[in-house]
Amino acid sequence: QVQLEESGGSLLQTGGSLRLSCVFSGRTFSRFSMGWFRQAPGKDREFVAGIRGSSSETYYEPSMKGRFAISRDNAENTVFLQMNDLQPEDAAVYYCAASDYVIWPLLRGSSYKYWGQGTRVTVSS
Repeated sequence: QVQLEESGGSLLQTGGSLRLSCVFSGRTFSRFSMGWFRQAPGKDREFVAGIRGSSSETYYEPSMKGRFAISRDNAENTVFLQMNDLQPEDAAVYYCAASDYVIWPLLRGSSYKYWGQGTRVTVSS
């Protein structure tokens, strides 16, 4: 069974940077596409970025491209989300998710079968 464990969430000031990590276990990591989603209080969960397993091709929510960068280390079974110039509206619980679908890109939460418990990012103004 696939397990995902996020880490790296923190409280930081506006303009700061943070790198989130998500460790994957239970299956062959490189066969899974990975995604980062976030959910702020009172809002729907939204797609942030995704990275394909076989090619490491990436896809971003357009409003986040440029400030956020997703990457993966298949040797370490880990996916990362580098976040720069964080703003108060970026505050949310960030989740990583895994999918063995072969289609790409995967923007919907329903396309991902496995989810982590989330890590909280708080941005003070």
